Amino acid sequence: VQLVESGGGLAQPGGSLRLSCAASGFTFSSADMSWARQGPGKEREFVAAISWSGREEYYADSVKGRFTISRDNAAKNTVWLQMNNLKPEDTAVYYCHHLGTFSWGQGTQVTVSS
Repeated sequence: VQLVESGGGLAQPGGSLRLSCAASGFTFSSADMSWARQGPGKEREFVAAISWSGREEYYADSVKGRFTISRDNAAKNTVWLQMNNLKPEDTAVYYCHHLGTFSWGQGTQVTVSS
């Protein structure tokens, strides 16, 4: 099982970033997936989740209306996190997770600062 995140970086407040998670080694089209994050000095927290079909999405209250989770089961075996209207408190390492398993990516750093 491999989950590889990319797309992190530095953004200004109000800016946008799109994170990607490339999955392999398991049946991605049957897997519920999520994003979590861990800010400096904080515990890892849930950000967003998407069902295996893509029909159901769930968000933490702190990102609702600003972040969108999506996935491609057909060809790319990828789950994305579109992050808009970024805030300094969104600064964290973002992790991709295959829900219900111990499979996590290595994380990608997102820093929101002017």
